[in-house]
Amino acid sequence: MSHRKLLWLAGLGFLFDSMDVGILSFVLAALKTDWHLSVQEIGWIGSVNSIGMAVGAFVFGLLADRIGRKPVFMITLLLFSVASGLSALTTTLWAFICLRFIMGMGLGGELPVATTLVSESVPAEKRGRMVVLLESFWAVGWLVAAVISYFVIPQYGWQIAMIITALPAFYVLYLRSQLPNEMEKKRRRNKLGVWESIRKVWSPPYRKQTLVLWILWFCVVFSYYGLFLWLPSVLVLKGFTLIKSFQYVLIMTLAQLPGYFTVAWLIERLGRKPILVIFLLGTAISSYFFGNADTMSTLLISGVLLSYFHLGVWGATYAYTPEQYPDEIKATGAGMASAFGRIGGIGGPLLIGYLVATKMNVSSIFTIFSVATIIATLTVLVWGKESKAITVMETKP
Repeated sequence: MSHRKLLWLAGLGFLFDSMDVGILSFVLAALKTDWHLSVQEIGWIGSVNSIGMAVGAFVFGLLADRIGRKPVFMITLLLFSVASGLSALTTTLWAFICLRFIMGMGLGGELPVATTLVSESVPAEKRGRMVVLLESFWAVGWLVAAVISYFVIPQYGWQIAMIITALPAFYVLYLRSQLPNEMEKKRRRNKLGVWESIRKVWSPPYRKQTLVLWILWFCVVFSYYGLFLWLPSVLVLKGFTLIKSFQYVLIMTLAQLPGYFTVAWLIERLGRKPILVIFLLGTAISSYFFGNADTMSTLLISGVLLSYFHLGVWGATYAYTPEQYPDEIKATGAGMASAFGRIGGIGGPLLIGYLVATKMNVSSIFTIFSVATIIATLTVLVWGKESKAITVMETKP
């Protein structure tokens, strides 16, 4: 199979994942009105999604090293698609939360598995660029979510938007016949037990890079889900109408694609560490200015920069993570780092919900996310290991 075709197959999975997470941020703003939810309850919806993603990333990461990338990729896509469709039928908060947990498991499992599949399928000199291009499908998914939310939710309701996110279930049938199996046969020769895989991720040769990845993932996911799941709601808090806030988020979302493409172009030229440091720092600065914006123009400019830098960070992080481990623990290592990061995704939305409830101003809240991103920047800068052009087997000590 050509690398381009594999990129599109896995990329569409990313797009569907992103579309679901993106629509959730708009659905939260609509649910607050329809179900008269408190800010704490909205925070719990976003956090339960991240709890599911943490469980899914850990479980399906291990499973991918045991039974193969292809079956796990299809299982996770099916899981979140079906749960997403069912959530449109819910009439209570707790039923919606339970389905968000199941959807989160599918989302959390699919992302590291798809990244690992692409990462180990291309030559070292193209790997970083290909993984970042894979991640760029996430920006397209957010854009699709913003368009659907802008045109569908105000007129037809959030339930129709959730039904649309169930359509990827049909994509699984196509994947079954198209994804290659040849790498799975090679992988079975090096299959490790579950506990052996976990121990190896934390063994002395990989301990430092595992710690770096866990801090990086925690801070990035904490800031991303704290910022972006609340973005439409924060704009409403700043005095904009629901439809106007959707419009502004759509404009900000357009900046995500240039962020990915810039990283894709630079990551093989400058390396993983410099790109991560530059884009993490840009995220921290733009986050601070977005929280302190007091005019519409400042809000839009800082919001666009926030989308540009933060999604560039995601592209570099997904390229960097699987390169830190050898083939037999690649999906396990990436899944565990992603799972730990989702703990930050649990805390971010909850934190904003409770801080808003205590009447803390938006600028102070966004400063917290700036500090978290700076911590990630320093961690990668000081302890991160550059992995540019290292082949899969060269990661083995």
